[in-house]
Amino acid sequence: MAVSRTEAVVEAMCPYRLVLEHVTSRWGVLVLIELLDRPYRFSELRRAISGYGRDVSEKMLTQTLQTLERDGLVHRDAKPVIPPRVDYSLTDLGREAAEQVRGLALWTEKRMGAVQDAREAYDTRRGAAASS
Repeated sequence: MAVSRTEAVVEAMCPYRLVLEHVTSRWGVLVLIELLDRPYRFSELRRAISGYGRDVSEKMLTQTLQTLERDGLVHRDAKPVIPPRVDYSLTDLGREAAEQVRGLALWTEKRMGAVQDAREAYDTRRGAAASS
C-alpha cells in the first residue's frame, strides 16, 4: 500500500520531514522570516535575530544558513572584496517557504489568546485530577 506524502512526513527518516525540521527549527524560522524583508550580511542577520530576545551563536547561525542553503532556500553571495563581504538572501523557493512560516507565525500571534485559554483550562483540569 502506498504511503501518502502527509503520512510520510511523520516517518523518522523521510526527506520531507528533514526539510520541515530545517524550515521550522528554532533558528530556521527566524532566519527565513528576517530574510523576507531584505538580504543581510551575517553580522546584521545575527543582530536582527537577537532582536527577538534570543541570542544565536555564530556557530549555530552558520550551521542554520548552511542547512538552508543546501536545501535551496538561502542564497549565499560572497563578494571578492577586502574585507570579505557575504550577503544572504532568499531564493524563490526560500521566499515561498518563508511566506508560509510567516503565515504560521502570524496565526500564532492572532490565536495566542485561545491558546492561553486552552492552557489554563488544561492546567485547571490537571490540577483538579491531581487533587482527587
